[in-house]
Amino acid sequence: MKIWVDADACPVAIKEILYRAANRTEIELTLIANQMLRVPPSPWIKALQVPSGFDVADRRIAQEVAAGDLVVTADVPLAAQVIAKGAVVIDPRGELLDKGNIQERLSMRNFMETLRNTGVETGGPASLSAADRQAFANQLDRLLSGSR
Repeated sequence: MKIWVDADACPVAIKEILYRAANRTEIELTLIANQMLRVPPSPWIKALQVPSGFDVADRRIAQEVAAGDLVVTADVPLAAQVIAKGAVVIDPRGELLDKGNIQERLSMRNFMETLRNTGVETGGPASLSAADRQAFANQLDRLLSGSR
């Protein structure tokens, strides 16, 4: 198992949880972003910068991921791609995305995008709360303990 992170929009608090988990479990963690990232020195953690552009980081993750890997992303289309390849996905709020719920999430995302394109103000996601960080850490621990 490897952990892949769609790191451009991943909150710092979530990255810190991932750094600790990678070192504790000795599972390879790769953060992929359009910008240079600083990561702690560790044989288990690396950052990969991809060229700027729409969905370049997403395409790289989808290309590299393998069945059984874990992907951390809030990007629903990317989640659908990697789930189709047999990967497991959790979003930064700790929600597990899988074959059972990804189609519903894609439909909702597409509906909201249609609303935004017609000028409807839909607002953005709420700020990441302490409860969200805890939910993410708990879900990550469940997934990693099942893989070892």
